[in-house]
Amino acid sequence: MQDAVHVYANALFEAARDKGKLDEVREQLDQFADALDGDRDLQVFFFSPYLSSAEKREGMKRAISGAEPELINFLELLVEKQRMPEIFRIRRELDELWKRENRRIDVTVTSAVELDPAVVGRIGEEVERQTGEEVDLSSRVDDSILGGIVLQVGNMVLDASIRSRLEKLRKTVATAA
Repeated sequence: MQDAVHVYANALFEAARDKGKLDEVREQLDQFADALDGDRDLQVFFFSPYLSSAEKREGMKRAISGAEPELINFLELLVEKQRMPEIFRIRRELDELWKRENRRIDVTVTSAVELDPAVVGRIGEEVERQTGEEVDLSSRVDDSILGGIVLQVGNMVLDASIRSRLEKLRKTVATAA
C-alpha cells in the first residue's frame, strides 16, 4: 500500500502535468514550503490541531496570492485532511517525480580534497553520456575518505575511496586470521 505522501504527491503531479503547469506548480510549492520552513509562526498556524480547517484556509488566502489554482486546491485539501505537516515530504516526492519526468538525476562527487571544477564537470558529462539523463551535479569535500572519490548517482554509490579499500583489506585480513 502506498503511503499518503506518495498518493498526495502523485495527485498534485498528475493534476499539474495535465494542465501543463508542472514547472510552475513545483516552483510555487517550493516557495510555499520554504516560507513555511523558515517561519515558526506559520508552522504553528498550519500544523496546529486546535485551529479549524476553515481558519487555516482563510489564513492561506491571506498568505498566498497569485498561485496556480491547482496548488491552492491542493493546499486546501491538505488543510482539510489535516495533512499539512506532510508538506515537506510531499515536496521531496514531487521533486523526485519531476526529475523522473524531465530525465534529470542528482550526482554528488565526494573527494578528500577540493577537485578542479573541470574534473568534476568531466565526471558529470560522463554520467550524462552513460545514463542519457541530464545531471544535477554537486561536489563536496570529506577528508575522512583519505583519497579517491565517492560518486553518488541517484541512489547508487560507487565508492572508490582509500578508506573503503582499507576497510575491505582489514576485513580480508580479519577473516584470514
